[in-house]
Amino acid sequence: MNAIITVVGQDSKGIIAKVSAGCAEAGANIVEISQSILKEYFAMIMVVDISDLNIPFTSFVDEMKTLGDGAGLDIRTMHEDIFNSMHRI
Repeated sequence: MNAIITVVGQDSKGIIAKVSAGCAEAGANIVEISQSILKEYFAMIMVVDISDLNIPFTSFVDEMKTLGDGAGLDIRTMHEDIFNSMHRI
């Protein structure tokens, strides 16, 4: 079972480390990651395995959002099934 995490905001040192640490604390495992910097803007999308979460998924979503809010980032977490359903025609 996977989730999609997107991160957008001003570029700064340690963004990947902060998000990765948040995932590890909750028991999520990063499966795939892609990030880029466009001028001073940071953008990242991650696929994380949430099979071994040690908290409820809704709490994980809230914790990632709170992490982003504290770092001036927009972090959104969505279950892969919902993400796929939203992007089907």
